[in-house]
Amino acid sequence: MKVDNVLATVKKNFDRRKFLQAGSIAGLGVAATTLIGNATTSEAKGITPQSSSSSVQDPVTKDTPAEIFTAALIAEDLATTFYFNGLVGPVIQDPNLAGPGGTATHVTSAGNLGNVDYLRAALSEEIAHANLFRALLGISGPANDPVQTFYFPAGVFDTLEPFIATLEALENAFIGAYLNAITEFARMAAVAPKGADYTWEQLAYYSEVAGSILGVESEHRVLGRVISNSNPANNRNYEAVDGIYSVYNGSRSAVVALTPFLTASTGPAYSLADAIANASSVSQKVGGGLPPN
Repeated sequence: MKVDNVLATVKKNFDRRKFLQAGSIAGLGVAATTLIGNATTSEAKGITPQSSSSSVQDPVTKDTPAEIFTAALIAEDLATTFYFNGLVGPVIQDPNLAGPGGTATHVTSAGNLGNVDYLRAALSEEIAHANLFRALLGISGPANDPVQTFYFPAGVFDTLEPFIATLEALENAFIGAYLNAITEFARMAAVAPKGADYTWEQLAYYSEVAGSILGVESEHRVLGRVISNSNPANNRNYEAVDGIYSVYNGSRSAVVALTPFLTASTGPAYSLADAIANASSVSQKVGGGLPPN
């Protein structure tokens, strides 16, 4: 499938049933139920995994916390796979990145070290986000994540133009998803009954966490535009939902928008396991943690 066709498809609305079939993860909500446990990590301190058979749901979208966490995990795994393959693919030798003959860890004099470091840091950040959602769902490691393979149009990792176009499309979808998550957690906090499996304080905190991740995804969108010399790179007064009106449920959800990247007909397959196993060779660690709880 051509890059332009995929990017156009991301912006359309899809039937949720088609998404579940195309992604080969029918019953994602049921899968989330089985993935919930009691595992935590230091990164998720103060956030306790809960059962997805939740007494709390968004009164408008019907999304539950576990469904939002699961959708976010898949999106962050997709982003991890995307940034890793950009750092190891032919596109890294573009003059706006490492330059001819360069690599993610050896930028030539004809390349741009700052631009490469943007991508290396983005990879590290997406992995950190995925680790958080994995902890919230009680998943022991990436090998147990719901989606293990992602699909990109042929040539996305070969040259700069399709790579940055895909980066911007993905980040726009992520931004829309987290904007919706903020709203959904806020609504859930307002209606959470006494004795529910999530307190209003927890739900309000999840909304804050979603906002903090949204900020980083917005940075990725703008820095991608910096790499492609799109001026001004910071071209919005406000970030947008990009046609996304829920995270998990509904025909205009984030999971539906990302359907092409879960569909084999889109193009070559790329392994999450490969990205995770080799990420440390090209990623760049950054600082910062969760908002105070």
